[in-house]
Amino acid sequence: AMHSVSGVSGAAPVWQELVRYLHAADPSRALPPPAGVVAMPIRYERGTEAPRTEWFVSGTAAALQRGGSQLAASARFGIASPRDGSIFAIDPDIPPAAQRITFEGERGRWVLDGKTLGEADRLRWAPWPGKHRLTLVGAAGQPLQTVGFEVRGAGTKAGRASAR
Repeated sequence: AMHSVSGVSGAAPVWQELVRYLHAADPSRALPPPAGVVAMPIRYERGTEAPRTEWFVSGTAAALQRGGSQLAASARFGIASPRDGSIFAIDPDIPPAAQRITFEGERGRWVLDGKTLGEADRLRWAPWPGKHRLTLVGAAGQPLQTVGFEVRGAGTKAGRASAR
């Protein structure tokens, strides 16, 4: 048994040693991209994600705005995360505070299983096992979108919702 061992303290050092051994004489080289794809630098408004280079199938990067390098956060509509049908697993060896699920999307009132969690464009929720329905309600009181997701594994006491 490997009690009190996580991937960082157990598997990662083994993987690092293996990769260093395999590439000691011949360093890694990036493979050439396949035909029909293009690399494009992107960044998000309001820093919702770190800037990076993404790969697109040629002709599909039309969603990029402002000179082809910036994705508009205002273009979000409804619930961006979690996606409908998502499955999350709670790991009993990881502290609950490190396993919160982030709800992201358009600004609105977040309702989970009939209980209001708060109003924002981003909330962090301490999960509990079960199937859940998440609804984002707009300013006029109309539901903008509803998604279903499932949380599996041991977790916090059922029936208690908390968002921060």
